[in-house]
Order: sequence, then structure tokens, then C-alpha cells
Amino acid sequence: MVYQDTNRGYRNLKYYWIETYGCQMNTAESNAIIADLKEKGWREADSELNADFVLLNTCSVRQTAENRIWGRIGYYKHLKESKDFTLAITGCMAERLKGDIQKKAPSVDMVIGNFEKEKLSEYLDNNEIWTDNLVAAGEYTFREIHLAENAFKAMVPIMHGCNNFCTYCIVPYVRGREISRSPESIIEEIKKLELKGVKEVTLLGQNVNSYTYNDLTENKTINFSELLKIILRETHKLGWIRFMSSHPKDVPEDLIDLISSDKRLCSHIHLAVQHGSDNILHKMNRKYTRSDFITLSKKMKLKIPDISITTDLLIGFPGETLEDLELTKELMEEVKFNDAFTYYYNPREGTKAFTFPESIAHKEKLRRLNEIIDIQRRISTDQKLKRVGQTVQVLVESVSRKNSKELLARTEKNEMVVFVGNKEYIGTFKNVKLMSLNGNTFKGEVF
Repeated sequence: MVYQDTNRGYRNLKYYWIETYGCQMNTAESNAIIADLKEKGWREADSELNADFVLLNTCSVRQTAENRIWGRIGYYKHLKESKDFTLAITGCMAERLKGDIQKKAPSVDMVIGNFEKEKLSEYLDNNEIWTDNLVAAGEYTFREIHLAENAFKAMVPIMHGCNNFCTYCIVPYVRGREISRSPESIIEEIKKLELKGVKEVTLLGQNVNSYTYNDLTENKTINFSELLKIILRETHKLGWIRFMSSHPKDVPEDLIDLISSDKRLCSHIHLAVQHGSDNILHKMNRKYTRSDFITLSKKMKLKIPDISITTDLLIGFPGETLEDLELTKELMEEVKFNDAFTYYYNPREGTKAFTFPESIAHKEKLRRLNEIIDIQRRISTDQKLKRVGQTVQVLVESVSRKNSKELLARTEKNEMVVFVGNKEYIGTFKNVKLMSLNGNTFKGEVF
């Protein structure tokens, strides 16, 4: 394949550089794009400075995420003054703003919506990228495989989009309505991953537990629990299976029973509560109550005593009172989340909450958020300290960045562990005794 490079003449090799921001779905989709490019003869550049094509796969969940992308666009605008290359934007920010990006930033050559990513390599092949945009609102297409090269962990999208319309969330507007992938396609991908030596898969969806596939040939509907049973029955080489993200309203009893009965399903669930006040949960349109969540967490801990529950906490939502904040603190103390992603409310244009009057100053949002962070840090530390002395199975990921003599691994609860070991352990399961805790990371010894 040959294309015209006005500065260097004709070339047979083309070099790409992809930056991925935001969620695991974006990471999986970037992996699929990279696989397409490599199949068509492209190679990864050693840095953005040597790339012929630069792609930013963007996030739009919070304004801070978009601000970061605008900063990167400014950087590449400056780089274009001394170098010829094509700059493309894809992902949720591209889907939300579409053609407005190029109006504000003419240095962007192409905008690619969430529903058109799979066409990118064809456009690059045909040189149409220089003049066209891909922002049509079509149906989302699942790719055949989403594995990064030489990886032993993989993310497998099983559904896409969201029907919940939480008032603060932009996802339904940039990812569309829920669509579920066929079980046959999911199994086919996982079997390919097994053949490539993958040890762990994470099933992905904006609301993974709402997976619903209508099998017209069998005249039946397959829900998430039934999909998991199919995967467990049809695959045999995987060590661990994870899934995310889960909505508290979509965790049926049979799913809890399934996690408790098969050790291949990791005893870890990310369950985003968002808030501890019924008043705020109602304003967020979360469709469950504080009591519902506490009951669910107790049921899970009763049936899966060693389960790890992590969560999201959104602080400073319009109308949040100090009493609402106290209810969130009390819920944290009662549930005792193993960890939490905490953030303050950030208005997103296009969501219902964007029309709500802002009632909390930014400085006060930060103060409240820091209180929540301090509480969760203490709870997380207490939970981890209880684990010291236990021997656990870990999947070894890499050499530690902080100490080249140590390896970094994760437990099935997604906890980080470092220990001295042979680099040949990378990509394998090992039994490790948790000897001590340093910050959020365990120090261990191979057992």
C-alpha cells in the first residue's frame, strides 16, 4: 500500500500514534483499531513526533476530560507547524461535538463518531481521510477481537450504550441506546483469546448487567446471568472472568449465586452507588434507594463472604445539603467499600442536570469531596490491613515501575501486590503471602 507524503515522497510504511482517554470501552476499541491498522501494514511510531497519523480517542464524561483533550489538540496544532501529519479525533467528545471541533480547531483533520470507528482503516486505506468526517449516527458495530498485542488480559465488550438517563450523565447521548452482542460472537472472541494465552477477560458494557439478547432463532431471551453460564460452560482455559460496570438496580439473586458458586468469576464487583441520600438519588434518576443498596450489599456479603465491593461517589450534586452529605458518610461506614472512585459534580451540557440551578460553590464541593476521600482512605486501609498474613492467588502483570527487582500483580479483588520474583512469572498465576501494606499496595512473598 502506497500513499503520497508531500514532504518525503512515496512510502510503503505508515506510522500511527494513538492516545486513549477515559473508560475501558475506549481502550478495547483502540485495541481493535490498532489491530486493523497493523493488518493493513501500519506500524506504531516510537513517539507522536514520528507519526504520520495521530488519533485521540476521547472521553466526555466530565469537562475536565474534554479540557485535557483541548490541551492535546493545542499541542498538536503547534507540532503541525514543523511536521506534516494527519490529526483525527474519535470517542465520546467527537460524538458530542461533531463538526464543532474543527470549527474551533482547524488543525483537526478528521472527526470520527463512536458509531463509525470500524470504518477508519478503510478511509485511511483509500486516502479519503483527508477530506471526510465520519459522524453518522448508525448502529454500533462490535468488533471481532479487542486484544492488545502480546497481552494476557483482555477486555471483551458484550453490550453498548445505556438506557438509564441518569440526570448528570452524558453517556446515553454519546453512546446511544443499549444494544447487546450475540452470545455466539462473544464466545468466539473468548475462544480466540484462550488460544492466544489470555488468562483473564473483563466483560464490558456501560451497564453490563442489563445485557439482554433476543435470540430469534431459538425464540428466547438471554440475560446477563445466562450469558455468564454459557461462557463458563463453553470456555475452559481462562483463569479469571470479571465484568464492569454494574448498576445497583440490575443485580439479580441468580447473579450473586453464580459468583459464589464458580471461582473463575472474580469475587469483586464495582457497584456505583453515587450517593447515600434518597433525595439526591432521586434527583440523579438512579432508580434505587439507599435502603435498596444497603440490602443488596448485605445480601452479596452474606452469600460471598470474601467479596470486594468498590464504588463511585459523586459529591456536590445540585441541591445537596449537609444532611445529604452526612447520609453518604453513614452509608460508607455501613457498607465499608473496599475502594471508591470519588469526584465532584461537573455540569455536562445536554444532560437534564445541566438545567438544574447550581447551589454549591466550587470551593465547597472540593471541601466536601476531601471529607469523603479521607473517610474512604481510612476504610480502604482498614479493609486491606485485615488481609495481611493471608495467602492469595495473583495474576502477575509486569515489572514494578518503582523497583525493577519486584513484580507487580493483582489479586482477584483487583488489589495491587508487589513481590520479588522472576520475570518469567509475568502472565502467570502465583500464590503470594501478603506480608505488609504500603499505601494502597501490598508487599508479598511467593508462597
